Amino acid sequence: MPIKDVKLGKDVKIPFPELVNLYGCEIGDGSFVGPFVEIQSGAKIGKRTRVQSHVFICSKVTIGDDVFVSHGVNFINDKYPVCRDPKDWSETIVEDGAAIGTNATVLPCRIGKNALIGAGALVAKDIPANKIAVGNPAKVRGERK
Repeated sequence: MPIKDVKLGKDVKIPFPELVNLYGCEIGDGSFVGPFVEIQSGAKIGKRTRVQSHVFICSKVTIGDDVFVSHGVNFINDKYPVCRDPKDWSETIVEDGAAIGTNATVLPCRIGKNALIGAGALVAKDIPANKIAVGNPAKVRGERK
């Protein structure tokens, strides 16, 4: 798996570079990318963000600083598959300090600052800052302090 045309910040940790597929993306200072991760062209990862193993981050996804993306999370940029034209894809923004639980699926939306997404959630709409969202579809069930 290649690392090609990636803008890497300082002190980015990729412990198994032979086991990732990173191309045309940006990864901020002090971030971590685990094995079996794909980050596509145009995706942006902020500073000190952890992307655990088996994560797929597609084009048009922007992840802020100090975010935690747990194992097996999948981001989708296409609400109506299969849209082959990138102009038809939609954007996802994950704001600073958010955490996304294992095996969550994130459709195009905005996840607010310090929000927490539960394991296995299907995020199909915006989640406000400081909220806890769980389930399929993900619904706000609490407040993150």
